[in-house]
Amino acid sequence: MLKNWLKWYAQHQLRDPNYNFLFHLPNPHEYICFDCETTHLNPKKAEILSIGAVKIRGNTILTSEKLELFIKPKESISEVSIKIHQLRHCDLEHGLLPNEAIFRFLHFIGSRPLVGYYLEFDVAMINKYLKPLLGIKLPNPQIEVSGLYYDLKQNVLNPVHVDLRFDAILADLELPVLGKHDAFNDALMTAMMFVKLQGQTNK
Repeated sequence: MLKNWLKWYAQHQLRDPNYNFLFHLPNPHEYICFDCETTHLNPKKAEILSIGAVKIRGNTILTSEKLELFIKPKESISEVSIKIHQLRHCDLEHGLLPNEAIFRFLHFIGSRPLVGYYLEFDVAMINKYLKPLLGIKLPNPQIEVSGLYYDLKQNVLNPVHVDLRFDAILADLELPVLGKHDAFNDALMTAMMFVKLQGQTNK
């Protein structure tokens, strides 16, 4: 009941009725896996540089239905940040304005549940831009793959250490590492984790 009230309240905070679709019932068994690359690991200080997302339907990752956005930053990008995501100012000089990127992202995700690795950070980054624009935060259900993995591996009667590092989860699930570290590849690898975890959980 509280969940429904919170959804009702959030919908009534929405400033633009064109985005009511965010509150519709999603298509069953469809998900969006997404990842952001940012200038900083502190959401209060960071800017989004890129967003990568891919649609999942059932146990199929729809790579033909993907989103890859690059955003022109206002502030300088630190050398430390560049070493992580390989995005330089010259790579982003023709990037989208942040608001345009957020609106494209919303139309791509619709009301589908969001999947990610340490998703809380990526959602916080989207909300940082979304709240001033539409008066709401993302209302979509959220699924954390590291939580799914932990629940699968943890023994309640005999607790064990579970390595939740991204590469460790990939290796344990026998999944490939795809190319360079960027938003879309990270979203795609996370989607592979999710599909495999769903398969193991549902056995």
